[in-house]
Amino acid sequence: MPIEDIEKTGKTRPEWTPGDRCRRGAMTGVDGAGAKIGVERYRAWRAGVLGRVTEAIEHRLLGALLGDVAGRAVLDAGCGDGTFARELARRGAFVTGVDADADMIAEAQVQAAGLVVGRPARFQVGRIEALPFPDASFDAVVAVTVLCLVADPARAMAEMARVLKPGGILVVGELGRFSVWAAWRRLRGLLGAETWRRSHFFASGDLRALAAGAGLRVEKTTGAVYYPPHAWAARLLGPMDGALAWLGSFGAAFLALKAIKN
Repeated sequence: MPIEDIEKTGKTRPEWTPGDRCRRGAMTGVDGAGAKIGVERYRAWRAGVLGRVTEAIEHRLLGALLGDVAGRAVLDAGCGDGTFARELARRGAFVTGVDADADMIAEAQVQAAGLVVGRPARFQVGRIEALPFPDASFDAVVAVTVLCLVADPARAMAEMARVLKPGGILVVGELGRFSVWAAWRRLRGLLGAETWRRSHFFASGDLRALAAGAGLRVEKTTGAVYYPPHAWAARLLGPMDGALAWLGSFGAAFLALKAIKN
């Protein structure tokens, strides 16, 4: 069943999914024009098999690229409702989350107040193209499916590089260009879906070029989510998704980059 179809069992999700995401700063207004994505849609996404499996794969990959974050200052740029930020806080990071949507930040603050393990996490409203922090503020910066709808990805990348400390790590997760998911999104854009008409899709080389243009040294690019956007595919193929990383960007709905600030 296509991801737009509403199934009463909750196994598939309607129209928008964060696996389709562009969810974070961009979708919540970081470029001043993104479509509004509400907290309830996050919850609906995670209630289904497709959402749970896909998000777990993405977070596992991002966490591996970030490495040990205990005791480190980490910025989640475009944090949405703060789910990944809270995961990093549980791992011992001093996390700051920023998002353009005040409602998302409010939800992130409520959820973070319930943390009983790990460090406190703090959240504030802000735009990725003009991060409200001094130069060299963070040991690591992570941005997940944010650049896909930012009007100027190069500017956003430069801002993330600016707030990194020398030797700091940038990890970016984005929408892959060469996947079934991308083909479906593009079709939806052609049929009038405004979100996907304006979206950016990336190859590994695009992410590398953006990072290099911001003065960062690229250490690794990799891919994930090689199955089509269906609950049955996520359930069946999700457990073996990591074994397909050798394919790189080909077929990957999700791309990730790790870069270092010299």
